[in-house]
Amino acid sequence: HTAIMEYNNNKQDLVWFAMSAPYCRELEAKRLLDNRSIENFIPMCYKVSVKQNKKTRVLVPAIHNLIFVRTTRPIIKETKQQISILQYITRTDNGKNIPVIVPDMQMQQFITVSKTNSEQLIYLRPEEINLKKGTRVRILGGTFDGVEGIFVKIKGIRSRRVVVVIPGITAVVTAEIQPDLIEVISQS
Repeated sequence: HTAIMEYNNNKQDLVWFAMSAPYCRELEAKRLLDNRSIENFIPMCYKVSVKQNKKTRVLVPAIHNLIFVRTTRPIIKETKQQISILQYITRTDNGKNIPVIVPDMQMQQFITVSKTNSEQLIYLRPEEINLKKGTRVRILGGTFDGVEGIFVKIKGIRSRRVVVVIPGITAVVTAEIQPDLIEVISQS
């Protein structure tokens, strides 16, 4: 809640909006935002595509319709009018739908993990994961240095993995991490 309150206090603050571009138009939305020099991020992953019996690796959006946009409230309002395919992802608060704002630190960590575009990354919907059984950890060194998440067992994967969550939107499961790179964060 603090991130949303801080955001409301200063309409000029740059914040990350979780947004959707329905009908798999997230790349089109990205192009239109890039043309306006508005920072945005789409988690991408490699998928194998088969065309005319040829297999190729193609970089595609990991989660259809999802795009994160970093800007101010006035700019996003104006931009939404110009780019009609952009829609807020909202959550209900006191009967009102409020745009989901992702705290900077959480977004940076999500981007750090997602940008590796590793084929070992797994993206989950919030309902697909039970984080209550996990331990809060920080990764020290390696590709994911400094990333904090939940160390948890994921169904169908032998080893435990670190999960970086954007509450209510998505979670990304890291590639396997060497146990000596994982530090437990005390629950103070």
